[in-house]
Formats: sequence, C-alpha cells, structure tokens
Amino acid sequence: MSNFVVLLVEDDAFQREAVAELLKDEGFEVIECTTAEAAELIIASTGTELQALVTDHKLAGAMSGAALAQYARRRHPQLNIVIMSGTTVQPMPVDTTFLQKPFVPARLLEAVRD
Repeated sequence: MSNFVVLLVEDDAFQREAVAELLKDEGFEVIECTTAEAAELIIASTGTELQALVTDHKLAGAMSGAALAQYARRRHPQLNIVIMSGTTVQPMPVDTTFLQKPFVPARLLEAVRD
C-alpha cells in the first residue's frame, strides 16, 4: 500500500502514537500533527498525494476536527476523512466517517481505505 498518505491530527501524544503505529504497520505513510492549524498548512500544500485525513474532533487550538474536515473536503474532494471522538459529533460533515473512541483497529483501517 505504498504511496497511500494519511494525515493524522491528534493532540494527545499517546493516542497519536498508537494510531500512527497502527497505520504504519499496515503500510500507510503517515504525516502527524497536533493541531488543526498545522494540518491546514499541510492540506493546502499537498496535491493528490494525500489520500486520507484522520482527525480527533476535539483538538487544541481554535479549530475542531469537524471544521478541519470541511476545510480538507473543499481542498481535496476525493479525500477519505475519518473523525474520531469519545463523544458524538453534531453535525457531522458530509462524506466523513465517524469513529467512536475507543474503536477496534480494523474499523479504523477500513475507514481509511474506503
């Protein structure tokens, strides 16, 4: 699955490391960042090489994972977007997958590939 690039946005270091390791073990290339604002810069500077965005909903900073998903969708209409949260996300951005934390690793992998 080389060249499948996932942008992972998670401000909790333990969770970010665990999710990144899971994705890397499956052969994904992972770009990690801790804030939506940092992710915006990456999204704005990438072309078609970015295939998926996996973001926590509640992030440090002013922007939520849902707002980041909307920004990413405008820049990359075909992007697979997964929002993770321990609580519900309302309203959910169009064409995104919601994963309730804690989740089964296989479910994350399926959502990233879809």
